Amino acid sequence: MIQKAQKKPAIVEVCRWTGHNPEEMMTFCGKAAHDIYDMGSYYSLNINTLEGNMKAEIGDYIIKGVHGEFYPCKEDIFHETYDIIE
Repeated sequence: MIQKAQKKPAIVEVCRWTGHNPEEMMTFCGKAAHDIYDMGSYYSLNINTLEGNMKAEIGDYIIKGVHGEFYPCKEDIFHETYDIIE
């Protein structure tokens, strides 16, 4: 039987990766943020997710999921899915 379902509302913590905030990412993501490299004019960031290692692009939102997991989300997808409440 085909049914319809609506995603349950959940409040998650987010932090936007700017390429210039590696300390903030380390504080926010802890051990999930790794391989932060100084590229000269910006930093490169990799996030350890449930699906494996993912490179965060500048402008991505880093989301802390409901079970404490972290993952990057592209800005356009983020704004289609979430509203900033604070």
